[in-house]
Amino acid sequence: MKKTLVAALSGGAALMLALTGCSDDGNKKLDDWAKKFCDPAQAQFKKIQDANTSMQTADSGGTDSKKVQQADSKAFQQISGAYASLAKSLDQAGAPPADGGEESQKNAVKELNDLSKGYGDLKKQVDGLDTGDKGKFADGLRTLSDGINKLNKKSEQAFKKLESGDVGKAMAGQSGCQNQKATEGAGSAGPKK
Repeated sequence: MKKTLVAALSGGAALMLALTGCSDDGNKKLDDWAKKFCDPAQAQFKKIQDANTSMQTADSGGTDSKKVQQADSKAFQQISGAYASLAKSLDQAGAPPADGGEESQKNAVKELNDLSKGYGDLKKQVDGLDTGDKGKFADGLRTLSDGINKLNKKSEQAFKKLESGDVGKAMAGQSGCQNQKATEGAGSAGPKK
């Protein structure tokens, strides 16, 4: 029941991890821009990972549906807030000094805000699930995972544009974005359940 939901959430974390690539020491202005985004973003990446982890551990198979619902609701709220903060950080960092940087940054900010709203909507949906009937609850969680998959696919294109070329290389050189590689394996732990 939770396997699909956690796998879908891992996709969102993987999307944020995609902001890393190979490091390059080439462009000082670009490196400064990446630092401006990556330093405050690090805490938000951790919040998203922590929320994903809390949902993975909330359901040990026999866990009460109400407890799973509460854990998922809290996690969705945390993820929603993290994406809103990432949008704000990216907005404050400004456009990266690269070809098409302004458009890529604008699109990525919009997508992060859309993700924040989407996870806020998922929180409302999980809060409204019937925990008295395990079958209905499981069906509700499956519907939520479909919604998460749609959110992840929707935002992927804007991030691909933002992270392309020298911008992605500059971001990979910043510890705030680099450290997320260490947690990449944690996101893929979901399907083991």
